[in-house]
Amino acid sequence: MQKKTKKGFHLYTYQKVILSYVISFSICALVLYPTMHKILNYPPGTVDTQFQVDYGGLTYTQQFAILYIFITALFVIYQRYFLFKKIANWERFGPNNSKYKIQEIRTTLLTAPTKFYLLQIIIPFIAITIGLGMPVVKHEVESSGITVAILWVAVFTFNATISYVFSRNLFKAILIKTFKENRLLTKHTRLAKDMMLLLLPLLIAGLFFTVIVSFSRLINVRGNDIYQYYKNELSYNFDENISYQKSDVLEKMNHINFINDTDSYFVIDSDKNIITSNNVPLTDFFQKYIFELSDQYDGRVYEHYAVNTQGYVKHIIVEGSDYMIGIHFPISGGDSLFYIITTFIVLFGIISFLVWYYSSSLSSQIKMIVNGLNDINTQNNAEFKKIPIISNDELGELTVAFNKIQDLTKHNIEQIHDNQESLMEKERLASLGQLIGGIAHNLKTPIMSISGAAEGLNDLIKEYDSSIDDPEVNSQDHHDIAKDMTTWIAKIKTHTEYMSDVITAVKGQAVTLSNEQDISFTVGELLKRVNILMKHELKNAIIYLNISMKADENAMIHGDVNSLVQVINNMISNAIQAYGGKPEQNIDLIVEKKENNLAISIKDYGTGMPKHIKDKLFKEMITTKGKNGTGLGLYMSYSTIRAHFNGNITVESEEGQGTTFCITLPL
Repeated sequence: MQKKTKKGFHLYTYQKVILSYVISFSICALVLYPTMHKILNYPPGTVDTQFQVDYGGLTYTQQFAILYIFITALFVIYQRYFLFKKIANWERFGPNNSKYKIQEIRTTLLTAPTKFYLLQIIIPFIAITIGLGMPVVKHEVESSGITVAILWVAVFTFNATISYVFSRNLFKAILIKTFKENRLLTKHTRLAKDMMLLLLPLLIAGLFFTVIVSFSRLINVRGNDIYQYYKNELSYNFDENISYQKSDVLEKMNHINFINDTDSYFVIDSDKNIITSNNVPLTDFFQKYIFELSDQYDGRVYEHYAVNTQGYVKHIIVEGSDYMIGIHFPISGGDSLFYIITTFIVLFGIISFLVWYYSSSLSSQIKMIVNGLNDINTQNNAEFKKIPIISNDELGELTVAFNKIQDLTKHNIEQIHDNQESLMEKERLASLGQLIGGIAHNLKTPIMSISGAAEGLNDLIKEYDSSIDDPEVNSQDHHDIAKDMTTWIAKIKTHTEYMSDVITAVKGQAVTLSNEQDISFTVGELLKRVNILMKHELKNAIIYLNISMKADENAMIHGDVNSLVQVINNMISNAIQAYGGKPEQNIDLIVEKKENNLAISIKDYGTGMPKHIKDKLFKEMITTKGKNGTGLGLYMSYSTIRAHFNGNITVESEEGQGTTFCITLPL
């Protein structure tokens, strides 16, 4: 259960929680033990005495100890082997043990204190109500039994609150250690509900405890007054030194002025035969107390443990024999419990409403801040609004801090938007730098072809000039020369158009974002520019780009063609690099229409990428190229497609199998 260290024994967190419960419950028990029998007005002489053993079998201390040990053991076993089992295993065998999932541990940590809090209130109440066969809890289930149960539950509620607070505080260390992502549990509670759950039982327990103590003191005072009254009445009407006739005794007892209608008298003869005025027999406890303890307490008699009924007994002589006469009187009426319960229900309703209303107010104020933070998180800065300060406490300070953070965040977002164009421009120019090497190659071939055509035209011009005065040259020869010149001019035109396309494509990648216009372009025009700009890089790498057209080439796409070309070229470059210099490989560029969207897929069969890279690919600037990569390309590509085309980019990749990027654009 423990780790031995140089400094001594180390306690795991779950052990600290269990220990804190045992300590707090022990303190509550130590406070309750000497006070409970006084609060409940147990009859004097019946606590931890032979009288109690004879009547109930166990003393007050024994009963209390059994209850304490039983309930403590019950909760310790439940905590260790049920509630905190996963936490115990996780702490003992280490957080890297795959058998215990971190999320399950966090769920237990976040929900266990509340579960245990409720059980500490419910289980003791059930256990005490059912009873353990002890006089303290098994006697008549009337006001006394309910009072005992309420007193115990109040104590358990106080202890539950203490252990709840300590356990949550102790679990913080593990919650911090296991924190990995910003998300709540699937089922999470609300602040108002938690406050109601914590405060209401505590308030009600405090209220009941106060009522019980106050009621106990009032009963004690009233009991003394009634006892003194009847003592005076019987002392006035009967003299211990005079022998009375039995009929005279009954006559005098019938003329006693009772305080309450429920009061009654009793007469006990020398043979212990009992006569009562209401024909209701005296309880065994009452009789036992009369015969064994009443003389020690000046004739005062008690009905039972925690029962608010008492009596007074006096010895007299009747016809030469020793008789006992007395009064049996309840101190509180039968409706006392009804009034207590009614008052409790009313106060419970009022307190519940006030706690709910106040906690809901706090919860709504915090919810405003949460909504504001969610707006910041979604970059919905157009809806940024300052939260009004409606309290002069920590929540007010939190609101002030939030408003300041919101202002700063809004400023930063605006600055990021301002810098985004600059970043994209730099990325565009960086891509352009990669194209420079291919520009010379792309233009060299058509320039040489044009130069050759010019030489051919020059030869034809010389030939034509020399043939003007030659009588042997006929009209057909002139037509043949013109035909050859036309052929050379057509070749020059073809090469110049190609050069124009190259210049246009390169120029499109060189323009600044500030010159970007919302225009429309065709799918065919897009693929033409991609093919021109990637031709040299593909040729050098000896990689084949296989274009599969499954959509109409004349389909129109709204946006800046240069930005989309840059995104696609960046993905093709990544696909080339995925082969690690291995030649004679293929990259598939698939264009197809899916419902009202155009899907452009770039697929390679290279090394693929790890899952942790794939999960972060579009969320942050991350690269798999080591020091040679900036991580800006795909991050900015995603931003470009989302912001300027209202589209999306997804990726599928498996290590050793390849990667597929899919750009989805609305048509």
